[in-house]
Amino acid sequence: MTFLLFSTTLSQEIRNPLPSLREQARIHQEWLKARVETVLPNLMRTHGVQMWIVCMREYNEDPVFSSLVSATTFAARRRTILVFYDRGPEKGIERLALGGSSQGGLYTAYRDTTVKNAELWGDIQWATLAKLVESRDPKTISVNISHTHAFSDGLSAGEWEQLQKALGPKYVQRVVRADRLPLDYIATRVPAMLPVYKEMMKTAHAIIGQAFSNQVITPGKTTTQDVVWWMRQKLQELGLTTWFQPSVDIQRQGKDMSSESDPVILRGDVLHCDFGITGMRLNTDTQHMGYVLREGETDVPSGLQHTLSRSNRLQDIVVEAIKIGRTGNEILAMALKKMKDEGIDGTVYCHPVGEHGHGAGPLIGLWDRQQGVPGRGDVPILPNTWHSIELQASSKVSEWGDQVVRSAQEEDVFIDESGNVEWVLGRQTKYHLVK
Repeated sequence: MTFLLFSTTLSQEIRNPLPSLREQARIHQEWLKARVETVLPNLMRTHGVQMWIVCMREYNEDPVFSSLVSATTFAARRRTILVFYDRGPEKGIERLALGGSSQGGLYTAYRDTTVKNAELWGDIQWATLAKLVESRDPKTISVNISHTHAFSDGLSAGEWEQLQKALGPKYVQRVVRADRLPLDYIATRVPAMLPVYKEMMKTAHAIIGQAFSNQVITPGKTTTQDVVWWMRQKLQELGLTTWFQPSVDIQRQGKDMSSESDPVILRGDVLHCDFGITGMRLNTDTQHMGYVLREGETDVPSGLQHTLSRSNRLQDIVVEAIKIGRTGNEILAMALKKMKDEGIDGTVYCHPVGEHGHGAGPLIGLWDRQQGVPGRGDVPILPNTWHSIELQASSKVSEWGDQVVRSAQEEDVFIDESGNVEWVLGRQTKYHLVK
């Protein structure tokens, strides 16, 4: 494994990392084509699904919807029913759209004006779907219902009731709940996505670097919420957005700051932020640490640097435990054992990232579930997936009278086809400094 290190400087350029909207749509269409032509067939066969039906109505879209349509499709118009039918390795997966468009030619728009007695189903689309299913006669039909994974539970109660009526007793008996199918499809990236994501990460790091600098922070005057809203405004000015409200918090020698909602930043404070940007239906997630130098200081006290080194080491431990086929709970158990063996006081709570900020795939702990997460932690690591290595390590700082200081970090990694784990851009090994 290769570990790239970085030290953020004010010379980093803050810019919109994405091309024009028209070019974004073209690139996204290439990603979509690769996913439905290469990723989807393998997953349907892996999970024993001959037909997959994804149906939804406008503004109540299935979580998998945005992963199955073009960048210029924002919602399911009226009702959209997407049907995927495996005709075998030679003929491949048939992709049909009942309602909506062909998504740039990637689907066949299925219309049947000859259907009669549509009132039996209450809607012409359901009658058309019934005819389609009967003509293909699939052995298994997967629908998106899951008690475990939100990403696999997109079939609403109303649509399910109408779908059952359309299928009839014969085909309802063939319905399965292959909840790993939508989960794994959403989680799997194609390699062409990574260069764009790296550029997004560069912008995220650059914004944090400037936020935790004298360009934004004036000790004794600037508050944490001033920094938060500067970050939000910077995204707005760049034409970008975020999937969550950024946060900035501080730790201060001799004082518990946990109840302070908008404290003024003072010299000697340890800074922490949680920040993500959204673009091209991708999301970043980053947590960095900063320090406000006291008068006469030129660098971070060694005790504080040690806290960051401890969280860096915990990052190493987690990344080393990540292997294709291992579940999130298995990785968590291995990482926590190694962490304790090395005397690190920490917590691990990693998650997939990319299409969603808290993405589809295995959880490697939750901050309040260090014993593992049943169900969501039992999912294995897949190749071509992205994950946020999110964790914290706490250490006593001698310069602060042995006060415990928490170093919380989050950096994104990608896992390639061969199982190599690499940082998307790098990881923080030195504090951002406010002078």
